[in-house]
Amino acid sequence: MTDSEVATRHVAPPVVRSLDLSAKALLILLLVTALLFPDLGNMKEKAAGLRAVTYPLLAFTIPALWYTFWRDRASFPWVADLLVTVTCFTDTLGNRMNLYDTISWFDDWMHFMNTGLLTAGVILLTLHRSATLSATLERALAFGVTAAVSWEMAEYFAFISKSSERRGAYTDTLGDLALGTIGTIVAAFVVHGMWQRGRFASAAPQLEPRVTAPAPA
Repeated sequence: MTDSEVATRHVAPPVVRSLDLSAKALLILLLVTALLFPDLGNMKEKAAGLRAVTYPLLAFTIPALWYTFWRDRASFPWVADLLVTVTCFTDTLGNRMNLYDTISWFDDWMHFMNTGLLTAGVILLTLHRSATLSATLERALAFGVTAAVSWEMAEYFAFISKSSERRGAYTDTLGDLALGTIGTIVAAFVVHGMWQRGRFASAAPQLEPRVTAPAPA
């Protein structure tokens, strides 16, 4: 009898799974509210329509990839999916609670945190836990800086270019790019440090080789 390959399966931490599913559900609810009641969602003239399309696509990209390419050979990467979903949820929630306009440092914090979270998710999805620190930093900067620049371009053309904020947009953009870059570097060090401590060992099951199981005699 020949041996057969067994898909890599890990039990999802219940708290991570619950947080991920809750964040997705609340994200959709907040976006629908922002579209139907722009003043209530505090997204008037802040590209609510673009967010309503982009954020669900981003939040459901990993599930779509898993279902299409990985479901037969690996369990679902819950940690990475949560990190990506949280970035969309926190930005939408921040607007709903009007934190961007009432807390001076909130926008800076979001650029730092969300770029870092997105980068951490990409690192976990695309690099094996045996990767070196230099390789992790390289991947982080390649994705994180590109994401930060893309966000600033989308933000400018979506609503800043049409508002009074455009007068200070240059300075604000440079600051946001710097904070996003710092966030990507911090994410690389944190993820690599967690790998070194034996954490996140099951965060990317699609990167693990299949286990060869002997066929029954």
